[in-house]
Amino acid sequence: MTAQIHERLILDERETSMAFCPPLPDQHPRIIEIDPDKTDLEDSDFILFSTACWRNYQGTWEIKDGKFYLVDLRGRFRLQGKEPLLADWFSGVLRIPRGEMLQYVHMGFGSVFEEEVHIKIEGGNVVASRVIDNRAKKQDELALTWRNLPGGENRFPGDDQW
Repeated sequence: MTAQIHERLILDERETSMAFCPPLPDQHPRIIEIDPDKTDLEDSDFILFSTACWRNYQGTWEIKDGKFYLVDLRGRFRLQGKEPLLADWFSGVLRIPRGEMLQYVHMGFGSVFEEEVHIKIEGGNVVASRVIDNRAKKQDELALTWRNLPGGENRFPGDDQW
């Protein structure tokens, strides 16, 4: 398996990334699945159809005025229309890396950064946030690898304690 490309995030009007992949809603009328064989993809989209992107798409999300929105999709899906889509289907914890990478993990979103910002979302609304400092922590690379297998890469220790 391979380390995964991050989702894009606009936070405080600045672009950053998420080491997390919020799910897309099933059969939403504004989210269209495309056939890559019948569409001219941009040269930069090739990575979205590689082992570095199990989901075959990359979303751009935004947190604005206490709400969580989907604002763009590239790769396997497209977001129709110009208006951001309130992610009211989503409840969970976003993981936003900050600072230098302390440890590279060649699996999912397992790499460890100096800090992580965790933002708790309920029904598309921001309800809490916290900063996790990883600089003084000893990381177990094998445990990080197992935790970041497909299906487990979006669960983080301590998220169930909120």
